[in-house]
Amino acid sequence: MAGGFVLAHLSDLHLGPLERSPLGLLNAKRVLGAANWHRARRHVHDPRVAELAIAEIHKLGADHIAISGDLCNLGLPAEHERALEALRRWGGEGRISVVPGNHDIYSRIGRDPGTERWRPYMTSCARGLELGGAAGAFPFVRVLGKGDGAIALIGVNSALETPPFRAHGRIGTAQLDAAAGCLERAGRAGLVRVVMLHHPPLAALGQRWKELLDAPALEAVLMRSGADLVIYGHNHVVDLRRLGGAEGGALVSGIGSGSARRDHDGEPTARLALYGFGEPAGQIEVRVYGFDPLSNAFRRMPEEENVRSAQRHHPAAPASAG
Repeated sequence: MAGGFVLAHLSDLHLGPLERSPLGLLNAKRVLGAANWHRARRHVHDPRVAELAIAEIHKLGADHIAISGDLCNLGLPAEHERALEALRRWGGEGRISVVPGNHDIYSRIGRDPGTERWRPYMTSCARGLELGGAAGAFPFVRVLGKGDGAIALIGVNSALETPPFRAHGRIGTAQLDAAAGCLERAGRAGLVRVVMLHHPPLAALGQRWKELLDAPALEAVLMRSGADLVIYGHNHVVDLRRLGGAEGGALVSGIGSGSARRDHDGEPTARLALYGFGEPAGQIEVRVYGFDPLSNAFRRMPEEENVRSAQRHHPAAPASAG
């Protein structure tokens, strides 16, 4: 991508391996999730592929990496610590922004800080605070880049603890109201407005057992307050569309898992996306890269990869959803 600011997007890394869980941290949901991991997901998600994705992002010259959740599998303290070590290794808090996913929250453990360990990657910068970003909470706002391609990255938390067989999300009224204010102020400042969350932001993209419960309210905020790009994960497939239709508002971009070594249940091998801003001003260039198991490397995907619809992949709820 020539000129302008380049944002890389990864999601759903599900970093393994999954160690034996201490008995005191087990509950019904974690037992079911562990069984699902050992039965299927451990054969799909490979941390070495995630490392290759990061190496590819650096090789392609991205300025910042946005990770839209699910670095963990069962939300265990050891997983949060391992993810933190990976974030530090991959670029540090100045180069990476994160929002949590349902597998990161999963099932809370007493006073354990959980994803708060990642707070340096989920906090507003000084200018972001001026735009209404929360201090030490969500939504956070980070202003990245300069000139026509400068962006306001607004991180929204859609993850919450759910019962077994459910992986839905919710943003909540307070966060939605705050995000609306951030979008409006960033728009007046002439910044490109990018919203990041874990769950699909549109009701049309959700599945009943894993949808964003207040997606219609988020859609209304995006339409009313304005946004340029919304990025998310959770569905493990690539999807690119416009809010409100072909001639509508924000570009809405979902990406597949960043660690999948092989296709699984309609989900492709690992994917990453690059978004280029600023040349020409107001335009967003999207490139998708996919993992090729034969060459053990990422390659740019054909343009039709950018418009695959997640609507084609709506399976019934698995034995251990979320």
